[in-house]
Amino acid sequence: MLIFFGPCYCSSCSYRFLIIALAIEIYNLILGCGHGLPGIFACLEGAAAIHFQDFNAEVLQCLTIPNVNANVPSFQPPALQETKCDKGAEILFFAGDWREFRENPDAQYDIILMAETVYSISTLQHLYELIKKCITRPHGVVYLAAKKHYFGVGGGTRRFLSVVEKDGVLVSSMVAEVADGSSNVREVWKLSFK
Repeated sequence: MLIFFGPCYCSSCSYRFLIIALAIEIYNLILGCGHGLPGIFACLEGAAAIHFQDFNAEVLQCLTIPNVNANVPSFQPPALQETKCDKGAEILFFAGDWREFRENPDAQYDIILMAETVYSISTLQHLYELIKKCITRPHGVVYLAAKKHYFGVGGGTRRFLSVVEKDGVLVSSMVAEVADGSSNVREVWKLSFK
């Protein structure tokens, strides 16, 4: 299911993340966050920190931040109901290239969620290097939701997983596959340390 909002849309792969149970009291990074729904869900379930990242500052300003404001009570007037997130979850927003984000020496995350981030072949290695730098060792995990192939740009889950496999530091396992026979195959993959 895709929800279109002019040139920006809520990725169908984002909805796959809402099905995945997230641990409570953890540090999450959402790469290519778009509307931010998985991060908002994690915050409402008690995550200690949610950091939203998107290449485009406009996406954060026009989509992510308004959605956080509308859905996370600690960002709204105090008359609204309390949630686990009111206990002081750290919510941060970052815009820019993954190479720039990778330069933050303190960034360590228990879970990294990525939706529709592996479409461009030219960015796959940068994305992978960011993941290796930011994921908490040895128990951190990455969930990737994306299309198997992105026609016209060459990327996809299989291209990205070949980068992961070639490096040999992380292992991958398929969590879910959606193949309806009429559209591109969508997959959710889990990456973790060997």
